[in-house]
Amino acid sequence: MGDAEGFLKYDRREWSGRPVEERLQDYRYVYEEVPDSIALEQGARCMECGIPYCHIACPLGNFIPYLNDMVFTDRWEKALRQLHQDNNFPEFTGYVCPALCEGSCTLGLHMKPVSIKMIELKIIQVGFDEDWVKPEPPKTLTGKRAAVVGSGPAGLAAAQQLRRMGHEVTLFERDDRIGGLLRYGIPDFKMEKDVIDRRLEQIKAEGVIFKTGVDVGVTIPADTLRNEFDAVLLAGGARQPRDLEVEGRALQGVHFAMDFLSQQNRRCAGDVIDPAEELSAEGKRVIVIGGGDTGADCVGTSLRQDAKSVTSFELMPQPPLKRASNNPWPEWPRIFRSSSSHEEGGERLYSVMTKRLVGDAQGRLTAIEAVRVEWSADANGRMQMTEIPGSEFSLPCDLVLLAMGFTGPVKGGMLEQLGVELDSRGNVVTDENHMTSIEGVFAAGDMRRGQSLVVWAIAEGRAAAEGVSKFLLQPAVAE
Repeated sequence: MGDAEGFLKYDRREWSGRPVEERLQDYRYVYEEVPDSIALEQGARCMECGIPYCHIACPLGNFIPYLNDMVFTDRWEKALRQLHQDNNFPEFTGYVCPALCEGSCTLGLHMKPVSIKMIELKIIQVGFDEDWVKPEPPKTLTGKRAAVVGSGPAGLAAAQQLRRMGHEVTLFERDDRIGGLLRYGIPDFKMEKDVIDRRLEQIKAEGVIFKTGVDVGVTIPADTLRNEFDAVLLAGGARQPRDLEVEGRALQGVHFAMDFLSQQNRRCAGDVIDPAEELSAEGKRVIVIGGGDTGADCVGTSLRQDAKSVTSFELMPQPPLKRASNNPWPEWPRIFRSSSSHEEGGERLYSVMTKRLVGDAQGRLTAIEAVRVEWSADANGRMQMTEIPGSEFSLPCDLVLLAMGFTGPVKGGMLEQLGVELDSRGNVVTDENHMTSIEGVFAAGDMRRGQSLVVWAIAEGRAAAEGVSKFLLQPAVAE
């Protein structure tokens, strides 16, 4: 423990955002880079608890007290080596992880937690600046071939781990660029895409082969991979969006959030969008249905596209400002939060349910009708929703973005052809080694556990790689 009184000397430091009026004019990262001195202070605040709940809360098991101490004592390269022991891509989690670790920081009992996420991102930024992040190709090869389907964080982590274990790895991606939702789901103002590209250069140099524009189960049969590779890992994510089943859903101007967000990411990448398919919030009254991260991304993107107004609907009630009595530490604090996008503008309405979408004679969206609801617990403690009589209201709108989450992986194509078993939620069933009901076929990430976080996807990819390698290296059975 570098400074036994650090948590008394220094306050928690938050990210410093660029001025709102400035960042709304571009799609660059919204926060300013953290000075080394701030990171060192935050490292000093860590108490190096006997039971580090931060470490336990992290899906990757990052050794957080050690990292904090290394930063406080100015041993950045050692901190980077430790960080990479558990996390292939700390820059991804440093930018977009909600920091489950901070919710379980012991300081959070009576004070503000250590800015762990800030420290993590600073470590990897220093690592790249100092050219410490090098390719780590395998020293020996096994001769075994593995296919990874999907290039999001789960697929990338699994591919890198499998290659470092000595296997030949080919990663297939249906889009034109590698990165999955990191590339086409997360806006550039939350994570610029050169962050992905520099990591891809490392993975390529290690020997992973990337193949884009390949939609397994559509452009090539799924069995082709089974015949050409010794193992196949499915890491295609939970890409089936939850739809809104109300009158007027088919009106012009109602779109899934990911269609809207991915198109803007393509613009930022320099792609030319077909005018017939262009989605824009410019000059429009936008309603975002869904109050999670994807909804917030729609808010920030709409504001940058110069929307006339942006209003978010959330079905659930507004969270409390502090932990409720039924949400004790070290659980994740279910409290009211504002993302960088919410700080930039727009209005948020809670406990609101959409009833109907209204259009004109040409089939164009003109308004949304909704009702306010209240929530209460039934005899079993389950939350029940009821509409509040007389609370109906209508808002004019020209664009509705559906950001209500995802219901699981896309069921047709690859999964159907492979015939893997699915659970009651539509996710791929696996055993403890991540193998599906089909021998030699594995699954990881959102495709296996349902819609989740980038940090969980990386953890899933790493765990699945262990299972795949164990399968590949098992002794051959004599016939």
